[in-house]
Amino acid sequence: MSATVNNPFQHIVEPLDPKDPTQQFYNLSKLGDPRYERLPFSIRVLLESAVRNCDEFLVKSSDVESILNWKQTQTQTVEVPFRPARVILQDFTGVPAVVDFAAMRDAVMKLGGDPEKINPVCPADLVIDHSIQVDFNRKSDSLQKNQDLEFDRNRERFQFLKWGSKAFRNMRIIPPGSGIVHQVNLEYLARVVFNFDGYFYPDSLVGTDSHTTMIDGLGVLGWGVGGIEAEAVMLGQPISMVLPEVVGYKLSGTPNQFITSTDIVLTVTKHLRQVGVVGKFVEFFGPGVSQLSIADRATIANMCPEYGATAAFFPVDEVSVQYLEQTGRDAEKLAYITKYLKAVSMFRDYNNVSQDPDFTRIVELDLTTVVPCCSGPKRPQDRIAVSDMKSDFESCLGAKQGFKGFQIPPERHNTAVPFQFNDKDYTLNHGSVVIAAITSCTNTSNPSVMLGAGLLAKKAIECGLSVKPYIKTSLSPGSGVVTYYLKESGVMDYLFQLGFEVVGYGCMTCIGNSGPLPEPVVEAITQGDLVASGVLSGNRNFEGRVHPNTRANYLASPPLVIAYAIAGTVRIDFDKEPIGTNSEGKEVFLRDIWPTREEIQAVEREFVIPTMFKEVYEKIESVNERWNSLVAPSDKLYPWDTNSTYIKSPPFFDGLTMKLQPPQSIHEAYVLLNLGDSVTTDHISPAGNIARNSSAARYLTSRGLSARDYNSYGSRRGNDAVMARGTFANIRLFNKFLNKQAPKTIHLPTEETMDVFDAAERYIQSGVPLVILAGKEYGSGSSRDWAAKGPFLQGIKAVVAESYERIHRSNLVGMGVIPLEYLAGDSAESLGLSGRERYTILIPEPLTPRMLVDVKLDTGKTFQVRMRFDTDVELTYFQHGGILNYMIRKMSEN
Repeated sequence: MSATVNNPFQHIVEPLDPKDPTQQFYNLSKLGDPRYERLPFSIRVLLESAVRNCDEFLVKSSDVESILNWKQTQTQTVEVPFRPARVILQDFTGVPAVVDFAAMRDAVMKLGGDPEKINPVCPADLVIDHSIQVDFNRKSDSLQKNQDLEFDRNRERFQFLKWGSKAFRNMRIIPPGSGIVHQVNLEYLARVVFNFDGYFYPDSLVGTDSHTTMIDGLGVLGWGVGGIEAEAVMLGQPISMVLPEVVGYKLSGTPNQFITSTDIVLTVTKHLRQVGVVGKFVEFFGPGVSQLSIADRATIANMCPEYGATAAFFPVDEVSVQYLEQTGRDAEKLAYITKYLKAVSMFRDYNNVSQDPDFTRIVELDLTTVVPCCSGPKRPQDRIAVSDMKSDFESCLGAKQGFKGFQIPPERHNTAVPFQFNDKDYTLNHGSVVIAAITSCTNTSNPSVMLGAGLLAKKAIECGLSVKPYIKTSLSPGSGVVTYYLKESGVMDYLFQLGFEVVGYGCMTCIGNSGPLPEPVVEAITQGDLVASGVLSGNRNFEGRVHPNTRANYLASPPLVIAYAIAGTVRIDFDKEPIGTNSEGKEVFLRDIWPTREEIQAVEREFVIPTMFKEVYEKIESVNERWNSLVAPSDKLYPWDTNSTYIKSPPFFDGLTMKLQPPQSIHEAYVLLNLGDSVTTDHISPAGNIARNSSAARYLTSRGLSARDYNSYGSRRGNDAVMARGTFANIRLFNKFLNKQAPKTIHLPTEETMDVFDAAERYIQSGVPLVILAGKEYGSGSSRDWAAKGPFLQGIKAVVAESYERIHRSNLVGMGVIPLEYLAGDSAESLGLSGRERYTILIPEPLTPRMLVDVKLDTGKTFQVRMRFDTDVELTYFQHGGILNYMIRKMSEN
């Protein structure tokens, strides 16, 4: 996306190199506005995009003025457009996006338009990384077996994606087996500065995965959006966003030699959750930043969704350029990146206080205060010092059911269940570790923690320690580079001996693709109703996500994952208790085998080198032979196969006409679900394995599939019939109607307890609209578009909540579902709502952003809520019945 024609800011365009007038840039310094040098660096990226794309239609001069005036608009709601330089997708969210594009082509053709107008205008990269799961581990050929199974299960999806890569321009697909989308983005796809169509400009992006923010660690502004919103960007629409507050996060001090980047990020996560940064940008500054590698910064930025911010930005500095050099970027690119960013005052020196911009507010962290820690047992923001893990878990056992409680009666706290595995006797207790996974983009991009894990494994083996064979151990690197340097440094063999061999390249356990546990382990957990534990180096540990049989899940650094695997339990105080006993009966403590930061850095300097990155990424798009030989259709319109249970033409555009229908009030709606606080997209959107007793399973069985062929919800995101049935099917969903965790609800007219989809279907057949009641932070977690599409297909017309996670609220708007928010101080409890009432929501004319509307109950009670359409553009989407309908009508105009 280069500059626009008739741009009013054309006068500030100049060549970056006077010797080459064809390579130009918008020199923001020539705006002659003193406000520019006071803007946060992240806001400067928004400003440059507005200046370069200013056409007085989609982007106006007044938008440029609003951004320049950022400091004065902090107490106001100011809407600005943003056109990112590119879009990034992963396959779970990318498949439904490509399905929508294919269906939109059909719809445009039906309306008499040119279907090939439905085509990405903005460059899009799709990395296939979410499909693989840990079916095999602790075998020398686990990697190959898992990859073969991945291809066999997902052939239809992969054929469809390969069709998309041919049918749509500007769409590049990175084949399976390459790595995790965010690590591939960091190490390979990131431009940092674009050089396109004669113009230099900052790299920026949106992605269909909430952890898109990882790229902010490299100074590339990006964040996660719903798949629906990303599709609009791909079609050339700017994102309409409220100009954010920017919290300056000042880092000082140097972490001690036993601290990992994971400890830092879990500390930051808890701190920023307490500060309150939802919907804001966080920008890091201060001398402590220069102490952090790009991998460390990326680890912190990756966890941005867990502290609720929109973006977590580290401006480019010399360390960034050194990282680009280390990861094999060529010298010519490095030269113009540095020259351009210095020319527009976007190159940072973290030790130069005079460069510090204005912020909305400043918070600080002294890195010397960070201690080793984990997070859990159910949320990433619930940090626990490692020294407190044993006592914290034991207090959680008896605590009331909740984020920090399992409500196990005191007399059952020491339950022990004996079982046999491979003809040997073992015992499981509450807190026993049954899954230990080094997984997820959060940490596998970081050589310091990966090599730290390898060095710890080496010392553990040398001390005679081992991991019990029933524990499901796995290592899923974020890219082939990780495997390369683990092998070259000599630590891979030690990891393998402890059970941590490479099982695949992808998100795997962190996304819920942990695969099955051994049957004897499952039987023991079930028999004792045990709170078994998973420990993973991931970024998400919400209930029901990692595995249905691990009720307690802890996020930890890769070395700590191995430590807890060796210990076999999270009920251990490493300071006082040995991690294990060797064959000679000698007690070994964690401190005996923990590598220092200096040890790790010495190995990293020697073995993480540019040639590795070049060698791996030069062949990334052609290395997968099965992908290369895959045959896909060549038609411009997709030839839908009605027999497919993976790819299905969605009903979103059925009956769509060019004529707009005015928004209707909602009359006499029933409440489908009455929910509490922190309902995540994991609770809403289908994820993980398809339970055999679920609505989705019954549908697949009716299509002739056996249980072993169900696959996961993620793999079937291109089939709305499966996904609608899997919406609200999480076993940990707590519905106040039932007063317990279950994927069910009460069909109020008959008082029958039913699966949520079955109840919704019965309401739809009766022609009755539905609403959802919810508490605070509704829709937190991953940016899943099916968390909005699924409720839409279940007949949900509106959600009434105390507050929303930013991405999910946007997704609801994109599907034409009305997000309503209780007024300050109001809640279902304070208003005395049981959820059994009938709800009438009056939609007035004309609609305005954030307006108040009346809700009338059949009991005679009336109260007001705020309609969370935050901008005029969101109102436009709603009036069209959703963002995709809007785009189809626009593309169908002659």
